[in-house]
Amino acid sequence: QLTMSLNSSTFLHEENSEGPKGNTECLESLELHAPSSFQDNPLKQLQLASQEVLEKAKKSGRSKCPRCSSSRMFYCYTCFVPVETVPTKEIPTVKLPLKIDIIKHPNETDGKSTAVHAKLLAPDDVTIYKYPCIPEYEEKRHEIALIFPGPNSVSVKDIAFHLQKYSKKGVCNSDDDCSKEPLLKQAKREPKEEKNPNECISSSRNEGIRLKKIIFIDSTWNQTNKIMTDERLQGLLQIELKTRKTCFWRHQKGKPDTYLSTIEAIYYFLVDYHQEILKENYKGQYDNLLFFFSFMHTLIKNAKYCAGKE
Repeated sequence: QLTMSLNSSTFLHEENSEGPKGNTECLESLELHAPSSFQDNPLKQLQLASQEVLEKAKKSGRSKCPRCSSSRMFYCYTCFVPVETVPTKEIPTVKLPLKIDIIKHPNETDGKSTAVHAKLLAPDDVTIYKYPCIPEYEEKRHEIALIFPGPNSVSVKDIAFHLQKYSKKGVCNSDDDCSKEPLLKQAKREPKEEKNPNECISSSRNEGIRLKKIIFIDSTWNQTNKIMTDERLQGLLQIELKTRKTCFWRHQKGKPDTYLSTIEAIYYFLVDYHQEILKENYKGQYDNLLFFFSFMHTLIKNAKYCAGKE
């Protein structure tokens, strides 16, 4: 059975973001001298926007947040905006096929969370909530799912089938509910055409288009229980991701490498959703969600290599 981490502790400690000066030459010549095994980075297969803006910011060091004036590297993890040395226009923007709510545990360190990556790169489609301040989801259960492994979780490809069960139970059996425009526009109907409740889920060639929002929990594995037992999340369809290995550098001690960081979980869900629900070929549409993650991964692996730890 798949295990998926909700470990979001994903940002390099700022005090470590500028390595010892003695490592400068090593870092600059790393591509030439690093062993091939070191360069076997799965993230290099991604189709990413130019990261030159991050390279420049790394060399210039910390910069001010344009909103709170705090000193940060690359972006402000409390205001969810890039710092002054990282112009917003040089950061890629990703358009997602559905909305994402991220519920962040209050004890999760802001500066270590990858959840902010999603907000920075898909600002129109991602909302971050700090628990216990979360929305009421009960009336929208027929169009919302929660990413969380467990005995009742279903695979991505089965989302449409299981959401239909909610409509059969009468969750989505009114004209108002069924006529709300889905993410992918339905074909126009005759004004007085009677609506079948089951069509709430699959009213076009794309099954599952009625799924409008997905929820992720941003916390370490040990912190999830309090959030998962919240009554506002009860009764939601739970989705389990395919097993994939994390590239996260701050892995939870004692946990398997199939535990993903939050941004990895979001990325892999969207890839699966695109292929298995939208039934479209994946051509890197969401790769830029890992724009910051991949850069930090390389930066930290390089630093460890130069320090003789790899």
